[in-house]
Amino acid sequence: MEVSTALLLRTPLFRGIPQEALPALLEGLGARKRRCGRGEVVLRRGERADRLGLVLSGTLHIVKEDFWGSRTIVGLARSGEVFAEAYACLGGEPLEVAVLAAADAEVLFLSSVQALSCARPGTAEFTRNLLTILAGRNLTLTRKIGHMARRTTRDKLLSYLSAQAMQAGGPEFDIPLDRQQLADYLAVDRSAMSTALGKLRDEGVLTFQKKHFHLLQQMEQTD
Repeated sequence: MEVSTALLLRTPLFRGIPQEALPALLEGLGARKRRCGRGEVVLRRGERADRLGLVLSGTLHIVKEDFWGSRTIVGLARSGEVFAEAYACLGGEPLEVAVLAAADAEVLFLSSVQALSCARPGTAEFTRNLLTILAGRNLTLTRKIGHMARRTTRDKLLSYLSAQAMQAGGPEFDIPLDRQQLADYLAVDRSAMSTALGKLRDEGVLTFQKKHFHLLQQMEQTD
C-alpha cells in the first residue's frame, strides 16, 4: 500500500506522530486504501462501519435518505478530513447516512478499535488526535443545535451571526459559508433567509456583502 507519508503527517489525525513510526502504526491499524470513482458509494446506509475513513484526495458527500428515497447532503468530507469516526468508535452501529464520492477520490480506512489495543509507537498521538476530532465535531454539533433551536429564521440568523462575531472578537467578520450553505446549515429556506437578511439590513441591525458581515447594534433574541 503506497500512501504519501508527508500527506498523512499534514492531517489532523496523524499530527505529531514521528515519521519513522508511521509505517508500523499503519500496519497496526490495519490501514487499507481504496480508490472511488465519481458517484461511487463508499459506505451504504445500514451497513456497520468498523473502520473510520480518512480522505486522501477528492471530496465525499455525507447523504441522508428518507423513507421515500429523497436524498439530502448533510455534510462533506474533504482531503485530510475523517468520516464515519463516531460509528467506528461505537463498534457495529448501523450507518444512518450514506457516503458517496462527489468526484474521484482516495480513502484510507483505519481500525479505531485496533488503535486502542495497538502498542506501537505513535498510537498515543493517534488516539489523542482522534479524541480531539470527535470532541470538535461534538462542539460544532452543539453550536448548530443552539442556532437551530431558535423559532424563526431571523432568530436563527442572529444566533449564528452573534456566535461568528464573538469568535472573530469584533462586529466585522467573514463567514465560511455561501448563502445556500448557510441556509442548509440552519435548516431554513434560502429565499426566506434572504428576506430575513434584507429586513435586518433595512432595520440597521447589520450590513453584509457576500460572506462579509458587520453587526451594527445589539439585538435581543427571543427564546
